[in-house]
Amino acid sequence: MTGTAVLTPLETGMLKYREEGRIRLADGKEFDGHREYLFERAPGGFVVHFAETPPRLFHAIGIVRDGDALAGSATHLCTPDTYDSSYRFLADGSFTIRHTVHGPRKDYLSATVFRRRGK
Repeated sequence: MTGTAVLTPLETGMLKYREEGRIRLADGKEFDGHREYLFERAPGGFVVHFAETPPRLFHAIGIVRDGDALAGSATHLCTPDTYDSSYRFLADGSFTIRHTVHGPRKDYLSATVFRRRGK
């Protein structure tokens, strides 16, 4: 996907995350897409919720120092498939999120690089 992601502070103290853009599949097909999550601070890291009412847990990420970066990972079971996710926050302000999804219904890697607009 090529697009934008926006974090918006909410009165609850959470951040609403919305990504949207143009998705290009390996076979060349393209379409527009979007996704929303809620991010919440937690001791030693953060929690990611699906943006539903009420919010539903996606995963909790504990953050550790990894060289010049901060990193964390978690697993989410979406029966019957499994999402193994990792986050890496770099010193230049960019970060990456990787979701490796495997199971009988899904089998793919989503690797996203985030940079501030204009950088």
